[in-house]
Amino acid sequence: MHSSRLIPPGIALALCLAAGTTGARAADDPYRVPVDSDGIQRVAIVGGSYFFKPDHLVVKAGTPVELVLRAEPGIVPHRFVLKLPPDQVAIDTRLGEEPRVFRFTPGSAGRYPYYCPNKLLFFDSHRDKGMAGMLEVVE
Repeated sequence: MHSSRLIPPGIALALCLAAGTTGARAADDPYRVPVDSDGIQRVAIVGGSYFFKPDHLVVKAGTPVELVLRAEPGIVPHRFVLKLPPDQVAIDTRLGEEPRVFRFTPGSAGRYPYYCPNKLLFFDSHRDKGMAGMLEVVE
């Protein structure tokens, strides 16, 4: 037999606050992108309500990378911007529910931020709200 109880609104709010579901979230642990058997480092990044998941990638310099970018379903438009040194790669694309694939080979070790630059008038940018991540290139 299954019984259900309603939680009073004040207690439900306290539980949400204690669980950290108010929009603030801790950064992901770095995700070390594995090299597939064909020598390509593949990773999917999902953008959504002011987040990217994963939000910290570690890839190897000199090894091809394939990013598969998409947005979670929703009505708020998002973009993905990533700039490596000028002679390497720059991505600035709108995110949609259909995945978009970008391939490049990072040449220089370093830390390169990716983010959503979208902003509504008088409000913080999506990047300021936490929609940002880091691509870390290691030797």
